[in-house]
Amino acid sequence: MTITIKANAGEEGKLFGSVGTADIVQAIGEAGVAVERNEIRLPTGAFHQLGEYEVELHLYTDVNAVVKLVIEAE
Repeated sequence: MTITIKANAGEEGKLFGSVGTADIVQAIGEAGVAVERNEIRLPTGAFHQLGEYEVELHLYTDVNAVVKLVIEAE
């Protein structure tokens, strides 16, 4: 699954703010899949740059999924 989030960013690709778990939950929910904030694993914290990232979802014990996250400028 690939999720795209549009965010305000400067010319160098740095976001004005960040993309965190709440933003990712909302984007996945809009795609028709229900996840909780505590199921999203961001070991390095929120994202502050435009680009493509892999986000791990910890759904159940020993059940993990990877979602491709694309952050684009608005």
